[in-house]
Amino acid sequence: MSSVAALQPEPAPIVACTISRDVSNFDLLIEDMEAELGESWGDLTFEDAVVFLNQPDADSLEFVAIAVDAQDENDLARISGIITTAKGKNLKVILIAEEVSPIALHQLLKLGADDFVPYPLPENALHDAIERMKRAPAADQLIEGTHAAPSFKPKGDRDGVVLAVHGLAGGTGATTMAVNLAWELATISKDNAPRVCLLDFDFQGGSVSTYLDLPRREAVYEMLSDTASVDNVSFLQALLTFNDKMHVMTAPSEMLPLDIVTSEDINRVLDVARANFDFVVVDMPRTVVQWTEAVLNQSHVYFAMMELDMRCAQNALRMIRALKAEELPFEKLRYVLNRAPKFTDLSGKGRVKRLAESLDITIELNLPDGSKQVTQSNDHGLPLAETAAKNPLRREIAKLAQSIHELNKAAEAV
Repeated sequence: MSSVAALQPEPAPIVACTISRDVSNFDLLIEDMEAELGESWGDLTFEDAVVFLNQPDADSLEFVAIAVDAQDENDLARISGIITTAKGKNLKVILIAEEVSPIALHQLLKLGADDFVPYPLPENALHDAIERMKRAPAADQLIEGTHAAPSFKPKGDRDGVVLAVHGLAGGTGATTMAVNLAWELATISKDNAPRVCLLDFDFQGGSVSTYLDLPRREAVYEMLSDTASVDNVSFLQALLTFNDKMHVMTAPSEMLPLDIVTSEDINRVLDVARANFDFVVVDMPRTVVQWTEAVLNQSHVYFAMMELDMRCAQNALRMIRALKAEELPFEKLRYVLNRAPKFTDLSGKGRVKRLAESLDITIELNLPDGSKQVTQSNDHGLPLAETAAKNPLRREIAKLAQSIHELNKAAEAV
């Protein structure tokens, strides 16, 4: 018997576990775990997880994948305890969530989950998350690198392109567009990527810091309060970097009136930004204020975000009338239709055509509906390229960034 037992191969060590109420609810997760790890993974219920993680058998684990859905929101205390226990054992944690509310998702991520993947799992999403975990530095290094101040020396030797994004109604995706366009421009080339600055000028409800998981800084308010003394160095000190590739001015930490700055103040900020960056992307408030004129005049392109509904149509008409009445360059407006009808939706495409004709405008960019992945990406504080690279909305924004980059290079060559 002993000789026969010696011939039996030792079972592969368990290097990962899924933890869920019922793993059969996540069949795609089972398939991906088997594809990634073969038989070197196990499955635990919420009841068994904490007990197992405190046993010596858990010492061989490298990570756990905690899968939750809407039904688990009533059990957040126990799930939070599992994440805390796992982090206490120095285990990596991948959070897999399906239809979980933003508040619950934020609470779980705040406890220290290392990565987030939406469910149903996009193709290769679990593989990419595992690879990111393997490459990731320690948590304190990651936080320091993500929130670091700009490291380059400001020379004021550039003449950046200003791209403003203005939502004509609430929920049209203006901030999502601004954040992802800036990120696509900042990562468009591995060798010689342009220097990109993202400015959140929505001083009351600005969400750029939320969408990139960056802290709001008091330095922004201090800079806006005294723009007359702003120079290259002080401007950069008010910025944060995101993943060492993009520079961001968040909205101030406190809700401020939009008229706290004047057109002169905004012009000074934009002048310094243009002097140090190749592209300056501005996320505008929906409200038209006195200094909107300053941004419009400095912008090379002013994206007006809209949807296929009456409120956007009426607001677009009022915006055009206001700009014409003030003799402002309304021709800089480039109309972007978010959640545009699909290619096969002939009725929807007909409505788009009638909308453009009735407003006497040209809708130059049709963005597809990115669905739940967009909300999940924003809640996780990462651009779409990092969480759902194959999302149709991300692809269209990447095409736009490529076109803008090529046009800029062609203009510089002339």
